Parts: sequence; structure tokens; C-alpha cells
Amino acid sequence: MVTQLRDDVWWIDLRGVNAYLVDDGGELTLVDAGMPWQGGDVVDAIVEAGFVLGDLDRVLLTHYDLDHVGGLPRLDGLDLTIYAGRRDAPLITGRESPPFSFPKGAFQRLVGPLITPPDNEVVPLTDGDEVGSFTVYETPGHTPGHVSYVSDDLSLGLLGDLVLESGGGLRVSPWYMADDTGQARESVRRLAVDAPDFEVAAVGHGIPFERAGRARLDDLASGR
Repeated sequence: MVTQLRDDVWWIDLRGVNAYLVDDGGELTLVDAGMPWQGGDVVDAIVEAGFVLGDLDRVLLTHYDLDHVGGLPRLDGLDLTIYAGRRDAPLITGRESPPFSFPKGAFQRLVGPLITPPDNEVVPLTDGDEVGSFTVYETPGHTPGHVSYVSDDLSLGLLGDLVLESGGGLRVSPWYMADDTGQARESVRRLAVDAPDFEVAAVGHGIPFERAGRARLDDLASGR
């Protein structure tokens, strides 16, 4: 279930969705948290990677969806901070409900009772913010508040569901999974221009790429 991608990066395969664990200069960081019933699997993965649960310092969320935020309550009571894009953060805390005005809103409301808001603080992020070695890039399309995180120091791009791995390449989040596929494509193009080079492309679904991650993103952005 846990695969080490680089010295400080671990892939947590939750069977259908991915989470990641990153030692960011001594700050242990979980990226996304799986389904509500996968919280225990996430904890087991942290231990399998050689840590204890109390070592966890922060959680980076790429977006609000059941399979990415559902496991957060398993982390209640820990001294950590959760970070998320500014438009999705109020949904994660439960202060707002998904609006019906965008395509995914109705489905998100339907599964909303399965999501328990976390007790930990959720800090909203905007384009250009920094968390540890990561720079935040607003990459809407899959959800309105989707963000990606890129660390030049770790040569790591956390791409969430902006893209997915398919057939050994990257593809844009498909229409049946996304709020706005056209916007997602534009986010891919913008990220390919703005982000620094990175080797590891950590995707929310499919197999992450250990090498040439940014090059694969460039290929997708240019239509190759």
C-alpha cells in the first residue's frame, strides 16, 4: 500500500484514490485523506513509512471531494493544520454547502452526509501562497477551488485531480468527474507555464510518475 517514490515522498495507494506522505524539511505532510472508511488505512500507511501518527504536522488538500477529504476526522485531536484552496475550504469546514450552480454541486450535496468536517483548523490558500517548500497554484476545473502544490526543493508536483494517469500518460480530468473540463484544460496550460520543473507527478488517480513529471504535463498542455 505504501511505495517510496523519492527519499522524502511516499505514495499511499488507497485502492482507487491516492494519498501521499511527504517529509518536507522535517515537517511531515499528508496530502489528501481518502474516503471516510479509509482513515485507518492512512494511519497504517504513516506507520508503514516509518513514522508515528503524532509526527504528522500538516495536511495539504487538493480539493473538496468525498474521496479526498473523507478520512480527515481520523486525524482529529492531533496538533496539525489543514490547508486547502480558498474556494473549497468553506466546504471542508462545513460552513458552506456546495452550490447547485456548478455541475458537481448536486452530487457533492448528495454525498455530503458521509463527510464529517474536521476539528482541526483549515487554512484557505490562494495563488502564490507558500506552505513549507510548496508553492500553491490555483488550478480550478475539477472543482472550483482545486489547487496544486509544487515543491522545487523536492522536485514534486502534487496535482490532485487536475489530471489523472491513464495508459502511461497524463490526461485532463474527464467531463464526468469535473466541474468544468475546459477550465481544467486551461489550468493545465497555466500550470505548465508557471510551475518550476519537477520529476515526480503525484496524481489523485492512477499511478504517479517518478520521473519527467513536468515534461508529461508539458506534453499534455501542448496536445502532444
